[in-house]
Amino acid sequence: MLTLPTNTRIFVCKDPISMRKSFEGLSNAVEQLFPGELFSGAFFIFVNRERNHMKVLFSDRDGFAIWYKRLEKGAFARTTQNSTLDRREFLMLLEGIEPRKIRSKFV
Repeated sequence: MLTLPTNTRIFVCKDPISMRKSFEGLSNAVEQLFPGELFSGAFFIFVNRERNHMKVLFSDRDGFAIWYKRLEKGAFARTTQNSTLDRREFLMLLEGIEPRKIRSKFV
C-alpha cells in the first residue's frame, strides 16, 4: 500500500516523456520544468505518449527513487489543467479513476 503525507506536493509533467530516461534524465526534466523543486521532497509524475507507463521521481534524505507503473490495458487519465495534484487526485490517477468525474458528497 502506498502512503503519502498529507502535505506532499505532487507535480505533473504535461508533455509525454521517454520512459528510457532514468534518474539523470528525469532530474534534468524536473529542473527545466519546475526550477528549484528537485530537492524539495515533492513527487514528480511523468507519463509516456500512450499514457500506459508512468514514472514518479522523488527525493528523500538518502537520494532519489523512481516508482514505475505499467498498465497492461487502458491508459492513465489526463490530468487537470494545472501542473500540481493533491494526494487524493494522485492516488485516484494511479487507480485509473478520473478525478473530474467524482463529485464530493459534502460540498
